[in-house]
Amino acid sequence: MVGKSEKRIRLMAHIVMVILSIFAVLPFILLISASLTEEKAALNYGFNFIPKVFSLDAYRYIMRQRSMIFRAYAITIFTTAAGTAGGLILTSLLGYGLTKDIPGKRVLNFFVVFTMLFHGGLVPTYLIYTKYLHIANTIWALIVPSLLVNAFNVMLMRNYFATSIPESLLESAKLDGAGETAIFRLIILPLSKPIMATIGLMTALGYWNNWTNGLYYLDDTSLYSIQNVLNAINNNITALTSIAGSGLSINKSDIPALTARMAIAVVGILPMLCIYPFFQKYFVKGITIGAVKG
Repeated sequence: MVGKSEKRIRLMAHIVMVILSIFAVLPFILLISASLTEEKAALNYGFNFIPKVFSLDAYRYIMRQRSMIFRAYAITIFTTAAGTAGGLILTSLLGYGLTKDIPGKRVLNFFVVFTMLFHGGLVPTYLIYTKYLHIANTIWALIVPSLLVNAFNVMLMRNYFATSIPESLLESAKLDGAGETAIFRLIILPLSKPIMATIGLMTALGYWNNWTNGLYYLDDTSLYSIQNVLNAINNNITALTSIAGSGLSINKSDIPALTARMAIAVVGILPMLCIYPFFQKYFVKGITIGAVKG
């Protein structure tokens, strides 16, 4: 039986969470509204939750490079899917191995933790990937560097395996003649959907939002991800605005500088906003259980 005091606490907690949720959603609503506002109205009145003057000029400006944007979307979807799948496979295998009493386990665990605390530096990393692995100007430049395996994700996965999967279940499988491969494939993975969805979502977000790999390793614009293309469009807007301001034959009012930047942000984040609700329940459960110290 739930007492009145507990009901009040739950009601207050729900009210607080609703208010916080509204504050979290409002910036996205303002962002979308700003991208649908006419440039002159945005300059005169600022941004509002309801556009003063509705306009699609910002999106029309961006869609002038639609062939580049659609190709960049295809590249980003591929790299996100391939990188997330590969990252989950490597992370789960390494995390599972760290839960076993195998030779060199402490050394391997030390190396994983060490990479969480220290980094080799940008220049050595760049030289390794370009001079020795030769991934510059290839699709691998968007998949491998800095994103494929993350030590923090490995520790989350290891802790989940160690605390959330009963050892007795694994022992029973061994008594039935199952090897480590069969146990991992038939028992560990099916029981690890929450942590898999959690790490998969974080990895996918990392790939989708990443533009530094394209900046460091790509000169070929045909391999640009959506973030690199949008960043290039933003730089073009800045350059055109500067030229227009210098008195040359470009009308500054014809360039939707403010609203186009908002439209660029919408184009970049909209797919992830659509996907996240489907993984939310797994994300909350996985991040909570996986964070328990093993």
